[in-house]
Amino acid sequence: MQQTIKLLNKTVSDLIAAGEVVDRPLSVVKELVENSIDAGASSIVIEIRKGGKEYIRVTDNGSGIPEKQVHMAFQRHATSKIQRAEDLGYIETLGFRGEALASISSVSKMEVITKTKENQTGSKTVIHGGETIEHISTGCPDGTTMIVRDLFFNTPARLKFMKSDSAESSAVIDFAAQMALAYPEIRIRMISNGNILFSTRGTGDRRKVIMTLSGNDPSMKLLPLEITEGNIYVSGYISGPGESKASRKGQIYFVNGRAISSKILEKAVDSAYSDRLFEGRFPIIYLFLEISPSEIDVNIHPNKREVRFNDEKTLTSVLTGGIKEALTVKEAVPDMDINGGPHVFQTQDNGPDREMVADQVDIKTILSSYRHEAEKIKEEIAEYKVGYGNKEPRETIHIEKYTEVKPFDFAQIQVTGSIFGSYITATDHDNFYLIDQHAAHERIIFEKLMAQFNGKLKVKQPIMIPSTFSADPAISENDEKWISILDALGFSVEDFGPGTYIIKEIPMFLSLSEAEKFVKDFLDTYSENTDISQPEQIKKITGTACKSAVKANDHLTEEEIEGLMETLSKCENPFSCPHGRPTFIKFSKTDIEKRFGRT
Repeated sequence: MQQTIKLLNKTVSDLIAAGEVVDRPLSVVKELVENSIDAGASSIVIEIRKGGKEYIRVTDNGSGIPEKQVHMAFQRHATSKIQRAEDLGYIETLGFRGEALASISSVSKMEVITKTKENQTGSKTVIHGGETIEHISTGCPDGTTMIVRDLFFNTPARLKFMKSDSAESSAVIDFAAQMALAYPEIRIRMISNGNILFSTRGTGDRRKVIMTLSGNDPSMKLLPLEITEGNIYVSGYISGPGESKASRKGQIYFVNGRAISSKILEKAVDSAYSDRLFEGRFPIIYLFLEISPSEIDVNIHPNKREVRFNDEKTLTSVLTGGIKEALTVKEAVPDMDINGGPHVFQTQDNGPDREMVADQVDIKTILSSYRHEAEKIKEEIAEYKVGYGNKEPRETIHIEKYTEVKPFDFAQIQVTGSIFGSYITATDHDNFYLIDQHAAHERIIFEKLMAQFNGKLKVKQPIMIPSTFSADPAISENDEKWISILDALGFSVEDFGPGTYIIKEIPMFLSLSEAEKFVKDFLDTYSENTDISQPEQIKKITGTACKSAVKANDHLTEEEIEGLMETLSKCENPFSCPHGRPTFIKFSKTDIEKRFGRT
């Protein structure tokens, strides 16, 4: 039976549209906080009860809404952020769609108290399910307070998809913490069920905010990152190879002040750390990018977490190169924890349970620190005002001053000997070092092989008596591909009969036994699906194969140690072997003195 096409009434259409913008308490908090930031607020309070299902309040001291425009603010597609279609190509505010307030008010009981600086009195507006119940003038401080009660009271089906109170609370707390990191110049306070979880000072010191939100953990040593390339500016903090997690939970990305999810940025980070961490480990990343608004598109999805970059290749190259450079400083050398070994160099053998517990403990530690902080904060919440409305685009101000860090200087290291036939000992003015000579040799061989692969000139040496080896049928069937890779790495390999091959030349810097081991391990890790056009794939299998092409338990002479250290100093990444194991471990003088009870 043919159905008649009808125009939906406003109530139904509002509920459908609201579903695109508001799907949980986090969505509400995100939209309201972004409005507060767009309003130029220097102080924001976020309060929730029962995960935000029962009560949400966002209060800031921004510009406020003129009383005559309050009703307009709750109309769909009403906004002060853009005026013309052309404005979508140059968005500098966090909000711009004009959908948030209309969507939130249509699925909740909402109360708005707001006042502009120019007016002597403010206004109070009550909206239930999109219908205005009350609108009166009232006395209130400058700014705006948005209160949202009984979220989804008129759409009970939505409530079935809500997670537990604790899960919804965690999502809101995580978001509030991210905004505090992105805007260290704004004082942000988070309250849940009457408890103050954290309160930042708004001084512009991002590192202090990180320490506050991580429970002031002194063991978490992060490296400052600052990159300027053309119209791309990147700032933030990254972990060295000694700090990592089992998931991407510790990675936060912002573009022009907007929290985003981006496979492009994740890929750039993974590439920078590709041979610095074990497979399955992820660095801690706090990245804040500033790019010309005309170079990105944020109008992809109503949640505004997706961003499209006009020049992904350049951005990836700039970010990867900048992170690699930041990881060459002395601070990137992992410290030895005198209470329990080196920081987080766990392989898959450690099992998932220990890491899972560690990741879960983080939030408990954070919440504990929040509650401790709350004991110090007794002033009334009312001092925090709220507001948002017409506002000129925010001018980007780089408040934070990064401490200058210098590249690691091998010239400052004095080799003192070796122990157990495996570890080189060395010192500088402030630290004692252990260098794993086997891991160091792996790094050297790996980088020389990759230099051959990427270069035009192949430095080879002929073998007096050629070496033969066999390959299984699956590998032999695709021998053209892997022989071409080995040739690019400096090996001359030819077919020598069914399933048999002969090595005629090897790289100049390998011994025959090392070369034979490398080829064997290379074929063990090679897959017929390997894409030789992807350098990362070649690096991965080459790095794995290098594992057995090292000196094992050899007692090196002083000359050999000096030569190894000199060659290591010329490596692009001297701090880890190709598969992420550290070459260096550092003991500070202070840590050693503590161990002896001298401090």
